[in-house]
Amino acid sequence: MPKLKAVDFTQEDPWRIFRIMSEFVDGFESLSDIGPAVTIFGSARSKPVDRYYKLAEKIAFKLAKAKYAVITGAGLGIMEAANKGAKKAGGKSIGLNIDIPVVQNPNSYITDLIDFRYFFCRKVMFVKYASAFVVLPGGFGTMDEFFESITLIQTQRIEPFPVILIGKEYWKGLISWMKDTMLKERLVSKQDLALYKVTDNPDDVLRIIKKFYK
Repeated sequence: MPKLKAVDFTQEDPWRIFRIMSEFVDGFESLSDIGPAVTIFGSARSKPVDRYYKLAEKIAFKLAKAKYAVITGAGLGIMEAANKGAKKAGGKSIGLNIDIPVVQNPNSYITDLIDFRYFFCRKVMFVKYASAFVVLPGGFGTMDEFFESITLIQTQRIEPFPVILIGKEYWKGLISWMKDTMLKERLVSKQDLALYKVTDNPDDVLRIIKKFYK
């Protein structure tokens, strides 16, 4: 059995802290003046011919026209579609890219790009500078962002903000499970299941956000 490589954490960890601090400082400095913004999540695997790709582009276009900056994870698929819609509308199209072993090249529709090494630094930026989350169909990463956002709201670690799921057909299984299993087992409350909205209509996104902040 191969031996694990020894790591001297007394040497490595202090320098890691400086890298983390640097990412936070760069992120705060770059995003501090973006104004109202909406973060859009979704699969990197969606193609331009896919329904949800087109929906993401349309939603981002409408948000940018309404003077919201659009923030994404900078990759392909839904992220590319959202950046594309925002840029087409002449708005701020922001990409928070992540340095991972499976290389993610930023899409070509970003007007403001920030690179991150650490997922948790990047996730802070998604939440801190967003007036709302719009979550389209996606995989583990998308689920992570969705559940973290409603967990932070549920536990009152952040001020409430709109969390909007796009795609009733895609999300119905998860929502049914939360109602039929989590709620039934009293692991969540009815109020917890009201922390998000679900729609298929791009126009609902702006309506939900404006109603929330009215």
